[in-house]
Amino acid sequence: MLIKVPPKSALREAQTTSESAYVSRRSVIKGLGAGIGGLLLSGNTGAVDLFGDGVEGGASEATPRKPLQFSPQRPAPDLVLTPVDKVTNHNNFYEFGTGKTDPAKYSQGFKTEPWTLRVEGEVEKPGTVDVWKLMSDIGLEERIYRMRCVEAWSMVIPWVGFELGKFLQRFQPTSRAKYVAFETVYDPEQMPGQRNRYVGGGVHYPYVEGLRMDEAMHPLTILSVGLYGKTLPPQNGAPIRLVVPWKYGFKGIKSIVKITLVEKMPPTSWNKLAPNEYGFYANVNPDVDHPRWSQASERFIGPGGLFSVKRQPTLPFNGYGEEVASLYKNMDLRKFY
Repeated sequence: MLIKVPPKSALREAQTTSESAYVSRRSVIKGLGAGIGGLLLSGNTGAVDLFGDGVEGGASEATPRKPLQFSPQRPAPDLVLTPVDKVTNHNNFYEFGTGKTDPAKYSQGFKTEPWTLRVEGEVEKPGTVDVWKLMSDIGLEERIYRMRCVEAWSMVIPWVGFELGKFLQRFQPTSRAKYVAFETVYDPEQMPGQRNRYVGGGVHYPYVEGLRMDEAMHPLTILSVGLYGKTLPPQNGAPIRLVVPWKYGFKGIKSIVKITLVEKMPPTSWNKLAPNEYGFYANVNPDVDHPRWSQASERFIGPGGLFSVKRQPTLPFNGYGEEVASLYKNMDLRKFY
């Protein structure tokens, strides 16, 4: 069978592997970038220690997660996956608190079934889909992507999902659709950060995000319903979230309930809260610092303990420039940060 190999930065050229290979303590994968050697992947979902902050009791498996049907892949040879226990215990999801371990601690009773997603606005066929039915009907694939947080730490995560662009085509966007707006569920009873903005980082809820239409339709942009072969845990945005690998992580809106195609640039939560710090585009750019810290390098969270956090250079567009730089041709990426 002939397999077309996409550019390396897409991390999709991998061979088939089993889910068990992810968490096997015997699985050894080469390091990410210079200075990171071969490291063991850990399947332990217990206590985690990131940047020296102790985590008491892993919560990543407290809520049962369903296996997904998809074609698994092995990461590119120059990458090492961040272990599942760290992916699920080191999160920004302010609806459940501002601490990195708060989402894992306070989201485990979060109810995600049933769950519907509404698509409306500048489309010929607006509609509402059952997300759990969608998981079994749409055909899922794995995307192993670098994930870069605006706080200058990074991970490598095996997401499971589907292309946002192909999904939106079902609803037949009109010629007036220039942007895509996203909205997180508003459920203060389940989300303590929505009840109290002090707990929720000062954000106005519900959380909203947006992409330009060409960004949304790009084949690297996905809606994720799982990671490490199973459905998303609540702290990672269950049951459905956005993943745009060349942008900072705050663009990856979680627990989505509505997608609206619009003609004008939509508001986004962090840009509304602090426009001098968080722009609409949020492309990873080592040459444009955050007002309070440098973006020239990042702390990669890999397998192991505290000393596995490696400092490495930040890549323009998070390493996906070959695929996406043309989207921003002739744009001033310092002004449109």
